[in-house]
This record gives sequence, C-alpha cells and structure tokens, in this order.
Amino acid sequence: MVRIPRPRRAVVAAAACALTAGVLVSCGADSPGEGVTAAPHAGDAACEQLADRYPDRLGGQDLTFTDRPGVAVWGENAIVLRCGVELPVPTPDPCATVDGVDWVFREDRPEDDGKMVVTYGRDPAVEAVVSHDIAAVDDVLVDLSVLVKPVKTYTKCISLDDVEPPAPSG
Repeated sequence: MVRIPRPRRAVVAAAACALTAGVLVSCGADSPGEGVTAAPHAGDAACEQLADRYPDRLGGQDLTFTDRPGVAVWGENAIVLRCGVELPVPTPDPCATVDGVDWVFREDRPEDDGKMVVTYGRDPAVEAVVSHDIAAVDDVLVDLSVLVKPVKTYTKCISLDDVEPPAPSG
C-alpha cells in the first residue's frame, strides 16, 4: 500500500474532483439524451415492447441512449424517439403513410430543430425528431415504421379528397 501524506491527499482528491467535473461538463448538453424527457404514457406496455426492439443503428447512427422509459437516441441526438406521447388530434399538418404506418409531420416547430413526426392513429403514439444531419429521412421513417407497426391502430390519416362534400341544402 502506498501512503500519501495528508496534504497530498487533498491535492489528489481535488484533482480527481476537477477531472470528474470537467468530464461531466464536457458531456453537458451534447450528451445523447440530455434534456429529453419521457413521454406521459411511456410506461405503456406497448412502449416497453417497442424498447425491446430498438434497432442498433438507425439513419447511419448507433443507438446511444435508452436510459429513460420510452426514449431512444441514435447518435449525438441525431434521432430522438419518444414512445407514449399524447395522441395527436386531427390536424391539417401533412401526413404520410410509410409501410402502413401514418406519420404526421409537425409544422408547429422551428425548422432549425429538425423534422418532427408523430404516428397517427396508433395508441400509444410515437414521436421522432430527426436532425438535419440525417440526409435520408425517408429511410429512417421506413425503419421506424417497421418498429412501430405492431402498435395498435385505431384510425388512419385522411385527406380532404377522402371527405365527401356536404350535400347542397335547399
């Protein structure tokens, strides 16, 4: 056993604390999952089943964070998935069907934050934010559709072309 005199112990301890603090600070907001909260219904059994099937890679990014219920992050927050978000209500936002899964593109968020999509007509709803660093958003949606397809469907997206005009009155 090496004996360190008391004054040196304090210096060694202070250096270790400074090094640890520096590592934590350097991780800061750039750490995968930093600031991402679990969705209100993340404890739903379907979200737990989804978590068991997260792909190791998505959009060319490695799965880097799964420490909160219903949350998965690929890369340095390049793709963030949250299962159990509030079910979306009918909206004029664009909707696309990808391999049988309807995704609503949220228009009510700053474009700088990347694209946000939410499953429509599935309970629980799944939200994904894809940063602009990901070139192949379509490929990401294909892979995410495979992931969420088993989630129970209760309705689907429709467009104005799917709605019959009101009968003329008179």
